[in-house]
Amino acid sequence: MVEDVKAEASISTVRACRVVGLSTSAAYYKSRKDDSEVIAKLQSLAEKHPTRGFGVYYGRIRNEGLKWNHKRVKRVYDLLKLNMRRKHKRRLPNREKIALERPGSINKKWSMDFMSDALTDGRKFRTFNLIDDFNREVLAVEADTSLPATRVVRVLERVIWERGKPESIRVDNGPEFISHTLETFCKGQEINLQFIKPGKPMQNGYVERLNRTYREDILDAYLFNNLIQVRALSEEWVKDYNAFHPHKSLNRLSPIGYRHAVESGKLPTRRCQAEFTTFNSGSNNNGNVKDLNSNIVNPQKSNSTLS
Repeated sequence: MVEDVKAEASISTVRACRVVGLSTSAAYYKSRKDDSEVIAKLQSLAEKHPTRGFGVYYGRIRNEGLKWNHKRVKRVYDLLKLNMRRKHKRRLPNREKIALERPGSINKKWSMDFMSDALTDGRKFRTFNLIDDFNREVLAVEADTSLPATRVVRVLERVIWERGKPESIRVDNGPEFISHTLETFCKGQEINLQFIKPGKPMQNGYVERLNRTYREDILDAYLFNNLIQVRALSEEWVKDYNAFHPHKSLNRLSPIGYRHAVESGKLPTRRCQAEFTTFNSGSNNNGNVKDLNSNIVNPQKSNSTLS
């Protein structure tokens, strides 16, 4: 208040104190209290235990042997506004970078990921894509408006029943993949979940490359009126991709062709540890979008659009 009067009336501190009725000693007083240690400690506790309150923080401080006064700690606690409800994010554990390598046989390592798109009426839907890293074979493309962790487990159970279980599955840090449901399922099946680092999709490059091809051939190539159309064309695309799509890394063979060549001994198994950057999932077909209204009635017409 004294400083405000001084600035407004351009008078000295002594005259300003007389105006507001304050002693000059009070105006010149500077607190010698140093609360930097208390501030640092409370901020550290708030970061490690964001859902706790003052009682827990003060109890931990006393248990650590710090003899700070209760009123002092509470004053600093309130000044830091820690008494207000705070939003906190769910912290992920540290993820180790694992080299992106091709396994030596099937069912050694799978990769899975999600994609999203929308129907012509604006309703959004997602697809769950699952591949075998050994020969890039598409094991499942599941499409629906909602794909929670229980649905992911259901798809995995179906593929495992048909093909056998993998030793490990590479995933990102999406909510469905870090869920307790998927964790419990994989532990029961003795499947190792390998998480990539957050914000590093290139560490899951095999399925990311598949996502690009699937988006260019299906999601960006057609207008879908309903999920029936999405599922019908996706199923047809998966069969065509596995049987005929050539891969440079597979000696220009298709996923099924490469698998048969290795199993018959025509090709030796080999490992590659070269990682590569993923491609953007945006459209590159210059707006060449097709209408599915006629194709869904006669699916054979869409064969020419698949590569």
